[in-house]
Amino acid sequence: MPSLGALLFVLVCILLTWIFHRKSEAPQVRAEARPWVDGDLKDNTELPQVEEDAGDSAASEGNVDHIPFSHTRYSEREMIKRSQEFYELLNKRRSIRFISNEHVPQEVIDNVIKAAGTAPSGAHTEPWTFVVVKDPDVKHKIREIIEEEEEINYRKRMGARWVADLRKMRTNWVKDYLDTAPILILIFKQVHGFTASGKKKVHYYNEISVSIACGILLAALQGTALVSRNLSTLCSILT
Repeated sequence: MPSLGALLFVLVCILLTWIFHRKSEAPQVRAEARPWVDGDLKDNTELPQVEEDAGDSAASEGNVDHIPFSHTRYSEREMIKRSQEFYELLNKRRSIRFISNEHVPQEVIDNVIKAAGTAPSGAHTEPWTFVVVKDPDVKHKIREIIEEEEEINYRKRMGARWVADLRKMRTNWVKDYLDTAPILILIFKQVHGFTASGKKKVHYYNEISVSIACGILLAALQGTALVSRNLSTLCSILT
């Protein structure tokens, strides 16, 4: 008959074997999929993640002037007053489909674009380009492009529920205000830039960065008492 010690040894071996077997069968814990975040980190491009030359980085850093941080502190009463006033200003913003053709000073447009350019961006790449269009023929060509794409959106891409939700707003793919508006501001995202030696340099979070800049642009336009139409169509088609 086997001794008690031998039996205990066998039982321990069986128990260890069972534990390791269960671990091997256990599902592997995987990181939660974040397609939107992870996709934006890849910048929606097929560019290789190239490293900059040390000389490129040094030259780039050397050409950037240091601007000291300047901060103004307000009393709690002043903070509340300012935050309320800013909210009331932006709460009046609407996406207008009936736009006047009145002249707008170029300096105003320059200033609101400069305000949009203060937006934060991934690695401070500032991956945006603002293009101001005034020429009637160019504006009309842009309208034709937009309307062609928007008709496809309404008929195929957006789906019945989305189109139904828009019906109460009486909107469709006809964008006659693109001809009427005195100025169109086109916003392009830059998926990459170039180093001093000409190598491609990825612009991280380019879509998010450009979206933030668009939001600041809308706020700046509202602050000048100008009105605007939703920029999403122009951003999605022309970037």
